Amino acid sequence: MTNTEIEESLKDIFELNYEYIRLEGGVPFTQEIKDQAWQQILYYYRKLQGIAEKVTDTEVKLTLPNLKSPDGKRYSIEGVVDIVREEEEVWMYDIKTHDADYIRANKEYYSRQLNVYSYIWEKIRGNQLDHTAVISTMLPAGLKDAIQRNDGERERVSFAKWEPVIDLERSNEQIEATIADFGQIVDLIENKSFTPPSAAELEVKVAGTTRKFATQVCRNCDARFSCGSFREYARKGQVRGKFDFGKYLEDLAEPLEQEEWLNGNLDMDAINEQPDITE
Repeated sequence: MTNTEIEESLKDIFELNYEYIRLEGGVPFTQEIKDQAWQQILYYYRKLQGIAEKVTDTEVKLTLPNLKSPDGKRYSIEGVVDIVREEEEVWMYDIKTHDADYIRANKEYYSRQLNVYSYIWEKIRGNQLDHTAVISTMLPAGLKDAIQRNDGERERVSFAKWEPVIDLERSNEQIEATIADFGQIVDLIENKSFTPPSAAELEVKVAGTTRKFATQVCRNCDARFSCGSFREYARKGQVRGKFDFGKYLEDLAEPLEQEEWLNGNLDMDAINEQPDITE
């Protein structure tokens, strides 16, 4: 297949998956959100076509079963990775939707997770492994903005600079500590202990980003409006007893994301206001 035929096939698969999601959820995406999703898939494929063509094992499920938490609760660690065998080397890739700069600034966190997966792959399954890496599927803000504004030159420059593959160091020294951390988290969940960071911590910028914790993390948390720390953070935007919603929104999204959100909701308002012609 030619590249054009492959991209057309990807588009067909995307439309089919969209229909499944729409029928299952009952609520359609706005056209803008749908277009953004397709752009992410298309540019992701164009950037990583070389790796995609070399994948020998996709969505490999790795399981470390029958573990015990400090409180004696039984649990298993599971993960899904892609394997590439190229000449004499074997690569393990973990695909993340996280920002690439954030991943680079927090490599230790991702390395610990992939070290557990590599331990399962090598020690339990007895397979060869030479390298591990994370692939970030999120489009860089500059590239996304250039696409939205139809700025061809800026798009080409941003696309060339985009580096979504982040190589990670391999080490088995922290395997036991990482597994112990999983066990402690299991106990916290089972004991319903969900202590959030303080409101002050929500103000701190996350390593590798220009965003506060509240922007990077809290806005992706469905429980944020039930969180005391988040409510305290949000109240700092009050003006004479009323919320300053402009400041509140600014704290939780980048300018381009605000514009996309507003446009998307305007589209939905237009859909909802269409007259009912079935009567």
